[in-house]
Amino acid sequence: QVQLVESGGGLVQPGGSLRLSCAASGRIISINIMGWYRQAPGKQRELVAEITSDGSTNYADSVKGRVTISRDNAKKTVNLEMNSLKPEDTAVYYCSANLRTTALRRADYWGQGTQVTVSS
Repeated sequence: QVQLVESGGGLVQPGGSLRLSCAASGRIISINIMGWYRQAPGKQRELVAEITSDGSTNYADSVKGRVTISRDNAKKTVNLEMNSLKPEDTAVYYCSANLRTTALRRADYWGQGTQVTVSS
């Protein structure tokens, strides 16, 4: 069974920084795209950033220049460095991974989410 476990959320003041980490475990053959999404109260879940297995990245316009996504393929981890945080960054952040568990099966998996609150 595949699990994605996030860590690193919490309360931070505006302008502060936070690092989120996510580790994938279980019967995994390969991981394609890994990413971070977020969902604020009353809003739809949205992409924050994603990274392919060869390191290509994609960022939401709202976080460009403030956020860096990285991954370690050997450790099956993905990290999100967030700087210059704003109150509007407050949300539950979810790790996601598109991964292959058998020769014929590839699917999207999600973590349980970690709360990020930006407030003074």
